[in-house]
Amino acid sequence: MATPIDTRHLGIDRVICAWEVEPGVIVDPGPASAVETLLEGVEAEPRALLLTHIHLDHAGAAGVLARRFPKLRVYVHEIGAPHVIDPSRLIASASRLYGDEMDRLWGEIAPVPAERVTALRGGEEVEGCRVEYAPGHASHHVVYFDADSRDAFVGDVAGIRIPPGELALAPTPPPDIDIEAWFESLRRVAALEPRRLCLTHFGAVDEPTEQLAAVERWLEEAGRRSENGDREAFDVWVSAQLEAVDDDIAARLRQAMPPDHLWLGLERYWRKRREREG
Repeated sequence: MATPIDTRHLGIDRVICAWEVEPGVIVDPGPASAVETLLEGVEAEPRALLLTHIHLDHAGAAGVLARRFPKLRVYVHEIGAPHVIDPSRLIASASRLYGDEMDRLWGEIAPVPAERVTALRGGEEVEGCRVEYAPGHASHHVVYFDADSRDAFVGDVAGIRIPPGELALAPTPPPDIDIEAWFESLRRVAALEPRRLCLTHFGAVDEPTEQLAAVERWLEEAGRRSENGDREAFDVWVSAQLEAVDDDIAARLRQAMPPDHLWLGLERYWRKRREREG
């Protein structure tokens, strides 16, 4: 069974969880700022990284780990692969969101040599897991499914839930949120009939059906509340959800999913949709 590793991002538990599928095979190692904690938790020297997507809280440490472990192979969707090999555009995009906080939050973002990157499309079998293309949170998002254990390593597509709380949210940062694609990806994950959802934020969920349904409800409501462009009303709604949970859980939710990013991703989604529809 896969082992969760709390990377203790910024020294805080229950924010970013990496998963060791089998010794040396890691799903979403997290950022380089937490890489030493990750390495303290692994059972064996890393030999493969399975990236659900390239956002820095999930995959930021890939280049640093590739440099440290010369035989390490990195698996990532073909849309994300060029940005793992040359992260300059990724860094520029993230810097617009995080500004001077980039280094503190994420640490070094190093390139991965091209010959050690395997680009995926969905449908492959890698390191004992089936790859399922699952866009919506990101256009290059994939899910890894272990048919033996029936664990689904879902990155952000199955949302965020900080234990022991039960509030499930859909993180919607820019630049490429797609609500319709996300709904379809939730259905695709459900069709796998997983025994357990392995979240990055945070840990194992043993009630997959309930979690997926809760994320779908949150995403539907967030989409409805953001469609009219009223940011103030949207922010009030998000704040009310966070104020209704324990303070420690709310703090971790905000760290894993900055509330202002929720609006930015949805606002861009609706703007782009209106442009497409003329």
